[in-house]
Amino acid sequence: MSPIRTAATILGVAVTVARHPAVRAAVRAAPLLITPRMRELAQEATLETAFRAGVVARKIVRRG
Repeated sequence: MSPIRTAATILGVAVTVARHPAVRAAVRAAPLLITPRMRELAQEATLETAFRAGVVARKIVRRG
């Protein structure tokens, strides 16, 4: 399958899932369900992932 067709398929699935009533209800309820501790853990995980992505990018792209 070509990359363009794969991307189009993934996009179609994402749009279909996003329109599902259960998914929409979960997104609307999310701010009410997230505790301060969960928010803190999510922030730490995001920062750690960004740091690791930077490490990988530095390994891939050599300084010239």
